[in-house]
Amino acid sequence: MRRFAAVLLDMDGTLVDSDAAVERAWVTWAGESGVPVAELRPRMHGNPAPTTIRAVRPDLSDEGVERAAARQLELQYTDLDDVVPTPGTARLLVALKELELPWAVVTSADRRLARARLGAAGIAPPMLVTVEETPRGKPHPDPYLAAAARLGVEPGDCLVVEDSQPGIDAGQAAGCTVAALRGLDADIRIATLADLADLLQAQQ
Repeated sequence: MRRFAAVLLDMDGTLVDSDAAVERAWVTWAGESGVPVAELRPRMHGNPAPTTIRAVRPDLSDEGVERAAARQLELQYTDLDDVVPTPGTARLLVALKELELPWAVVTSADRRLARARLGAAGIAPPMLVTVEETPRGKPHPDPYLAAAARLGVEPGDCLVVEDSQPGIDAGQAAGCTVAALRGLDADIRIATLADLADLLQAQQ
């Protein structure tokens, strides 16, 4: 660990526990679309919906992918009953405030869904970068490069926090240091966001 100029946080699975809602939407979409859930399950988290849909429905045109992604997102917009902050989120947000560290949420969700889920979890980020704002989403570096540029810091001075391989790949491709949850391999491994809060405070 070292000192960072900014912290860039993924949303789903990192700041917000929305796993059940995400999976319910994909299972429903799979049933409607004739896609085996077993084929879809490894791709449910971390990618923008169009990326996942193109992988499991290569037969669809660009317009078909767009319609399918819109339907998949529609299934998620109001499914918020069990969306809550992940363990350690409150502790990390307090630490970021105390350390006066700029931070942003960088998500593969669209703005409507991101605002709904962050609102349900009681999180108000100072900056939000969503899938609509870059030409390419995760696992490409564009979202994290955009967040760093908007914060006025170099990507190499940013710490990205992720819980999925596409997000880790995006952060590393952007030149950021990446901290990973869920036992995934990255520059730093953490069990919860509270662990990250302790690491950041120890470096200041």
